[in-house]
Amino acid sequence: MPDPGPSPLQSSLPAAAARFGAHVLTHTHVLAPASGVEPVAGARYALPCPPALPFVPVPDGGPGGDAVAQPAQEGAAAVRRSSAALERILRGPSGLGTASLHPARRAETPVPPAPEAPAAGHPIPGLYHHPVPEPDPARVEEVSRRIKAWALDEVELYPEEWADQFDGFHVGRYMVACHPDAPSIEHLMLATRLMVAENAVDDCYCEDHGGSPIGLGGRLLLAHTALDPLHTTKEYQPDWAQSLHADAPRRAYRSAMEYFLQEASPSQADRYRHDMARLHLGYLAEAAWAQTDHVPEVWEYLAMRQFNNFRPCPTITDTVGGYELPADLHALPPMQRVIALAGNATTIVNDLYSYTKELASPGRHLNLPVVIAEREGVSDREAYLKAVEVHNELMHDFEAEAAALAAACPVPSVLRFLRGVAAWVDGNHYWHQTNTYRYSLPDFW
Repeated sequence: MPDPGPSPLQSSLPAAAARFGAHVLTHTHVLAPASGVEPVAGARYALPCPPALPFVPVPDGGPGGDAVAQPAQEGAAAVRRSSAALERILRGPSGLGTASLHPARRAETPVPPAPEAPAAGHPIPGLYHHPVPEPDPARVEEVSRRIKAWALDEVELYPEEWADQFDGFHVGRYMVACHPDAPSIEHLMLATRLMVAENAVDDCYCEDHGGSPIGLGGRLLLAHTALDPLHTTKEYQPDWAQSLHADAPRRAYRSAMEYFLQEASPSQADRYRHDMARLHLGYLAEAAWAQTDHVPEVWEYLAMRQFNNFRPCPTITDTVGGYELPADLHALPPMQRVIALAGNATTIVNDLYSYTKELASPGRHLNLPVVIAEREGVSDREAYLKAVEVHNELMHDFEAEAAALAAACPVPSVLRFLRGVAAWVDGNHYWHQTNTYRYSLPDFW
């Protein structure tokens, strides 16, 4: 089947411009660049990022931890600067040689297309989100076909009796919605294989299909070597290499990572390994609490969810988009905060949409509404609605911080990366909302 070509670019930021209410505007943290943008009163440091376009690599001794911009005082200047940042992100990169960085860029601020009616499902009432157009059906069909062939023929991921569950995951629609700027089907497949492999580890090691907290650390460590290879002696290397084929999660990790390395730069690959180590650490914390029957405090649960979350997915948005956010810009503390907030918000979306599914499963599943209800002594309904508020605050903070970073560092790769992360956030919500095979809403309204 021929490549259907790129889909129209989408982002949560166009809708954010229209919906940027008082909550966001009065909580915007503005970062002032070293030059080219007037500093904001109250900002203690300047973000050392060159404003010139196109991008010029940062020399040695560039951005560092002690050059982190601090939150500015609230006020009218913050409102103006966050709005300008949103407009800049919407326009995309400009200047000589930058057109290819944004296939859907137009000279003027684009008006987002009216979203089509979603295939199924209803959004959670009161949940702050941005509807997206239906993902390109030709791309969805082709990604779905290829990922099933990979799962069955290349890595023998699941037995035949699990086929309905695999199809019900709708991973093709998920990844096409989350990566609208992917230049080809092969780029989309990078993200799709990794997503399926991550879910295989979660299901087979942690949860639904034989998973258990007992012995999880050993299983995760060995699986992680499929992403971050073992460097050992000649005597023991063959045993390790053979172990990568021992079970479905390791086979999936090994194969998905091999494909990813064909397109990712060394720094992008190392970034992904780091985020997967974070994910595995979060799995272990949750497993430890399960073994001791411990319900964490709400803040402790949110700390665990900052690690056990979707972060590895939006952090590879540049690889899937066919470009690279340079390592020094990715490592900037403001960028790390934006990525963390995006991961945290999208993970609470999962807690909210999977709430009834987890209640119907054996045992006690920790999610934000459950922890709030137990730790704060409120009803299930009150806890769920408070979890919606927590998500909304995280989303507002994500959008405000992304706008501030775009204003402070208007480099083409930074702007495109921020758009990509925002598109991933929107696509993730779209998939949860429309996946009625897996999710249904509680009767709290």
